[in-house]
Amino acid sequence: MLTPERHERILETVKNNQTASIKQLVDVTQASESTIRRDLDELERQGHLRRVHGGASIKQSAADEPAMKDKQTKLQEEKRAIASYAASFVKDGDSIFVDAGSTTYEMIPFLKQKDIIVVTNGLDHLLALTDHGIRTYVLGGLVKSRTGAVVGAGALQNLKQYRFDNCFMGVNGITLEDGFTTPDPEEAAIKQRTLQLSRERFILADHTKFGETSFTQFADIHEADIITNDNGTTYMDYAEKTNIKVVTT
Repeated sequence: MLTPERHERILETVKNNQTASIKQLVDVTQASESTIRRDLDELERQGHLRRVHGGASIKQSAADEPAMKDKQTKLQEEKRAIASYAASFVKDGDSIFVDAGSTTYEMIPFLKQKDIIVVTNGLDHLLALTDHGIRTYVLGGLVKSRTGAVVGAGALQNLKQYRFDNCFMGVNGITLEDGFTTPDPEEAAIKQRTLQLSRERFILADHTKFGETSFTQFADIHEADIITNDNGTTYMDYAEKTNIKVVTT
């Protein structure tokens, strides 16, 4: 396979899956690992993709924020595995915060047998939680049309009255240098305040979020535990800075 054709195949695979491991790209191109690594370095230099641990992901603007309906259709199996494991930390009697992320949304069916109180800023989450008979409070404030997240001064004012045993957060980017980031400063403010109000703090993130940086930081890397999926990526660097739990699908 000639280099231009191989590059086209690599970009097509990454775009279709949002991310691709080196092993996947070896399989689809029949090239060696060393060749794929060189190709990924070159395609990153050209601005076509972003290199991440063990592979590559699509290149996004730091201010880009996918709609909730788009996020819910991506990596569903991986998100459910992460969400199921996260729910295992919730015990009867707990008061928890579940934020307006697509992976946190997948936690809800795993919470239905628990005697808990949930606070959320996700309108989609509110409907699912009440459908499962879970005692739920929703923050009041500005509703973001693309994601259904409730943000703003009203939500922050509402939030400060609560204290949580656990909080479960989505994220758009994770790096060692920039910590946890998200595109919207108002949503970042909700996340940051919730972390301060919680005894145990968990970030739920599939492997595509690593190596990405969004517009607004809401926490340093050591300020929350990470629950992610195993796609063959090595997370040793992150494990030196915080607790990271890797689940298999």
